Amino acid sequence: MNEQTRAIFRSILRDIQVELGDEFDQNFERQAFFSQAWARRKSPTRPGGHILVDTGGLRRSVCSEIRENSIVFCSEHPAAAIHNEGGEIKVTTRMKRYFWHKYYSATGSFGRRKDGSLRQNKKNSQLSSEADFWKAMALMKVGSAIKIPQRKFLGTSPEVETAVRQIIEENLTEYINNIDFNIR
Repeated sequence: MNEQTRAIFRSILRDIQVELGDEFDQNFERQAFFSQAWARRKSPTRPGGHILVDTGGLRRSVCSEIRENSIVFCSEHPAAAIHNEGGEIKVTTRMKRYFWHKYYSATGSFGRRKDGSLRQNKKNSQLSSEADFWKAMALMKVGSAIKIPQRKFLGTSPEVETAVRQIIEENLTEYINNIDFNIR
C-alpha cells in the first residue's frame, strides 16, 4: 500500500474505534446490546438500578486497541466474560460466607420501634426481601450452580456492521471529493 492509502486506512480505523467505543459505552445506558434488551435482575438488592452498573468498573474497563489491520475491543474486568457470554458459576464456601455477611448486614439495618418490634414501612419491606434473597443464596449447597444470563455489551451485530460500513463509505467519499484532478 502506498502512504496515501495507509493514511486513509488509519483514519477509517480511528473513526471506527471512536464510534464503536461510544456505542459499546451506550449499551450500559440502554441496558441492552443495541436493540436486544438485557435480562432484568432477579435480585432485590438494587431495585431500579442500572443493570451491570454498580460501581461502574465494568463499564470503565472496556478498552480498544488498533492493531495492524484491525481494532480489538476488550475488558480486563474479572466479571466481563461471564456477563458478556452468560454461563454458570459454582457456589463456593467463600461465597457462602459472603452471602451470610450480606444477610446479617441486611437484617441489622431494619428500623425498629422503641419496644423492639419492626416498623411497617417501605424500607423495612425492601430490606426484608433483600435479607430473604441473601439468606436463600447463603443456604445454597457448595457446588451448586448460579445461572448468569447473557448480557452482551461487546461483540458483533448488524448494528455494528452498519456503523462500520457507514464510516468506511463516509471516509472514502470524503477522500474522493478531495482529490485534486490535474488533468492537462
